[in-house]
Amino acid sequence: MMYRLTNTIRDYAWGSSGAISNLLGSTPSGKPEAEMWLGAHPGSPSLTTSTGAGAPQGLDELIAADPQGLLGADIAQKYGQLPFLVKVLAAGKPLSIQVHPSAEQAAAGFAAENAAGLPADAPHRNYRDSSHKPEMIYALTDFAALSGFRSPAQSAALFRDLGAVLDKQNAATCERIAALLSHPHEGTALSSTCEYLLGPAAEPGSLVAAAVAAVKTHPELAEHISLAELPKINEHYPNDIGVLVSLLLNLVVLAPGQAIYLDAGNVHAYLRGLGVEVMANSDNVLRGGLTPKHIDVAELLRITRFESLGVPLLEPVSTMFGQQIFTPPFAEFQLQHIELAKNADAGDMAGGDVPIAAHGPVIVLCVEGEILVDTPRGDELLRRGDSLFIGANEAPAMARRSANAAGRAFAVTPQESA
Repeated sequence: MMYRLTNTIRDYAWGSSGAISNLLGSTPSGKPEAEMWLGAHPGSPSLTTSTGAGAPQGLDELIAADPQGLLGADIAQKYGQLPFLVKVLAAGKPLSIQVHPSAEQAAAGFAAENAAGLPADAPHRNYRDSSHKPEMIYALTDFAALSGFRSPAQSAALFRDLGAVLDKQNAATCERIAALLSHPHEGTALSSTCEYLLGPAAEPGSLVAAAVAAVKTHPELAEHISLAELPKINEHYPNDIGVLVSLLLNLVVLAPGQAIYLDAGNVHAYLRGLGVEVMANSDNVLRGGLTPKHIDVAELLRITRFESLGVPLLEPVSTMFGQQIFTPPFAEFQLQHIELAKNADAGDMAGGDVPIAAHGPVIVLCVEGEILVDTPRGDELLRRGDSLFIGANEAPAMARRSANAAGRAFAVTPQESA
């Protein structure tokens, strides 16, 4: 059988006031709406219900009772759990500057903190589980993010532009940062600059306010989009050193329908916007600024990849049915974007019934109209805001048109190579 999901919205302080409820057609909670989790992560598992079943059950418990049937033999053997986590993410203000560990780093870090006797929920813990956390974000609205180091030369030019209009002391700090970024070895340039900015030195901290003021009072500085972003970030995190760290990173602005992916060691931060985020089933985050939470600078620097990266845009593959599948370089997940016409002879939208890509388990979320999900064992009508878990033993699944409305949905499954 298929299982309808009831999902928790996390009220982190950076969340939007109502973007998630507006998307799903639900009543705003009155609290910040940051993330809605769809999946089996023990931190906030979805609750499952099905026709004729008893009381709701956590999706993690449901899968644990029948991993072979619900995950499929291959996925159950390789992962032992649902390998992905889906989130609807609404950033009303910037998230922390952060890095995720590789699988090897996560396993070693989790084991070391367990051996040290750190409680699982300790606020100063770095590793919440033993898994890596590669991820992707699909933009539902215009979506701004920081992702990956830009070239050191580009960052050095930004700090020198700032230094040209600042007082002597802050200008000297800017020149010091630019000099670090000018080291001939790219990795050394980036690592030494991060160590300086995140270290105990007082000079970078005093530069934040001066830099923000300079951008506000010198229009020529605000012509550069990364400098123009400084007052916006500082508004939410006044004088936080992460404001300056942002100048080391690529500023990415996604239009609705675009996506990026984020691998281990990639420094990043979501700034604002609404999107569908998919990741490996983990909650491991090392933070480096723009947060009141625990920051472990030494561990952050240890797992960061100090190399300049281009913007990691993820281009979709269009299927013969006109749908889009986003396949990042991570075996744990892929994202399918599904749009269906109102009926077979409606002239306002193209597209008919669509196979739901399924390599084992699937989670489907309807974000507009209605979609009928059909499998050999039955069907479920999903309306805006509804979500569904389809076990591997339900395949194949189809997304069919509803007679009443057009429909739009997202479906997540592991990749075939998993």
